[in-house]
Amino acid sequence: MNPAATNLHQTFDILQRRSGRVNALWALLAGGAAIVGVMAFLLSLGGPGQAPPGQTLVMFCAAGLRVPVEEIAAEYEEKYGVHIELQYGGSNTLLNQIQVDKYGSSDLLLAADDFYTDKAYEEGLAQERLSIAWMRPVIVVAKDNPQNIHSIRDLLKDDIRVSLGSPEQAAIGQAVQKRLKAYKTDDSDLWANLEEHVTKVGVFKPTVNDVANDVLIGAVDAGIVWDSTVAMPKYGESLIGIPVDELDGDPNLISLCVLTSSEQPTAALKFARYLTARDRGLPVFKKFGMRPIDGDIWVENPEITFFCGAINRRAVAQIVDEFSDREAVTVNTIYDGCGILTGRMKAIDGQNPNLGFPDVYMACDRYYLDNVKEWFQDDANVSDAEIVIVVSKGSDQVKSLEDLIKPGIRVSIGQPEQCTIGALTRRLLVEQGLYEKLKEKQTADGEVVVEKSSSALLIPDVISGHADATVAYITDTIATREGIDIIRIKSPLNLAIQPFSIARTSVHKHLVRRLFARVSEAKDSFEAAGFRFRLGVDLNGSGNDTKESPAAVSPEVENASGIEAGKS
Repeated sequence: MNPAATNLHQTFDILQRRSGRVNALWALLAGGAAIVGVMAFLLSLGGPGQAPPGQTLVMFCAAGLRVPVEEIAAEYEEKYGVHIELQYGGSNTLLNQIQVDKYGSSDLLLAADDFYTDKAYEEGLAQERLSIAWMRPVIVVAKDNPQNIHSIRDLLKDDIRVSLGSPEQAAIGQAVQKRLKAYKTDDSDLWANLEEHVTKVGVFKPTVNDVANDVLIGAVDAGIVWDSTVAMPKYGESLIGIPVDELDGDPNLISLCVLTSSEQPTAALKFARYLTARDRGLPVFKKFGMRPIDGDIWVENPEITFFCGAINRRAVAQIVDEFSDREAVTVNTIYDGCGILTGRMKAIDGQNPNLGFPDVYMACDRYYLDNVKEWFQDDANVSDAEIVIVVSKGSDQVKSLEDLIKPGIRVSIGQPEQCTIGALTRRLLVEQGLYEKLKEKQTADGEVVVEKSSSALLIPDVISGHADATVAYITDTIATREGIDIIRIKSPLNLAIQPFSIARTSVHKHLVRRLFARVSEAKDSFEAAGFRFRLGVDLNGSGNDTKESPAAVSPEVENASGIEAGKS
């Protein structure tokens, strides 16, 4: 029993023995003590979804990654009191186990190829996916290479015994199969020939370690393993890896995912952040021959700054709250007109992130992102919002942009230097030759044309009768449809497009990519707020509507700047 609760019971016993009843004041004080004790006990258990000290996280781990992962897990347990229970196997074997026991309570899957974590995500078995490091397949032989093996064709000689990872069980087996099937040769199918040869005079094994062990003890002449396997202490002194053209190609990406079966996802994510941090887990992977990505820095309780154009608030506010709770991170979200937000960025200067430059910016329109583009990475267009004319219900005074310049028509528009709707309205009016005429009207008639600093202030002018018409986002009309009429504008410039981009200086780029993943899954939220969702929709002839195709992180370009939904 909680000690505080025990002491409370003892207090009541004493009071009852002395007076036969509990004095009301004493009862109140004792009750207060109980509440404090219970609160202290609950706090000791950690926040929602977090593992308190002494609790266990269960992680399925590709067998070939055992050495670095055990070192990282031991260090994490020593620092934070959370035990990591590791269960090893081939990546495909582990995925099959999760597929069969999808309602179990395991927390994480660490695979030797992101094919498996992607598949787990696609099947609804995983949520967040985190990238770790790169590996390539190589032929492995004894250090003196007695059989003089230098190519896949050498493995096909009648007297060469080969150990190979099973494609149905191990990531290394699937990687070899994929590369050899893709390798262009005029006279033979390399994979089919190797598979037949191994079936006759070799052996298929369930894990990459089993393959390396076969070569180590001399049970076979050669095998195919990861280049990092040969770098492990157990094998480094006795075996060598031989890179060959037939196995060249894109490297395999070691990746980690949080399983939907986890009952403590926040704790699982915290360990995942530690394992993939550039100054915690990643140096250990590098020590054992892997090429780590450019990860985030480790902060136990990270904070990110999110500059968000005011138009996006209805769609993203709940997403940000849910993300913050699940990841146990602080997202300092600042909603404002994009002119104001970009003005702050310029005042801070993108080279000084410690002064409050944002980690992520979601603009009201590309117009404002382009103004600060040098400080941000490749971006993705998330949504768009139509720009319309809004008038009071039943009014027929204004039917087009041209009517805004009529004498006596009171107009409310956005201030071009402060908010995106103002800049886009100016662009629309300039395109139709009306902007200067509206400005002349403003000078001549005084308050007939008023400018507002935010899109949120425009439609209230029409509702209150202070303006006959305004130019606004259709998203701002959702809550007031009963009192207004909407007039569509015929122009290719009648759209505001909302891009999401990560600052080049952010030290939490992968954390922000996971926020982007949540945004990319929130089509319903955006459509309910009046936006058209663009991610995953073929609007520009591609599957993902972006101005620039998001670049995946690669070992050759470790600081690649793209956004990839669902992965970091």
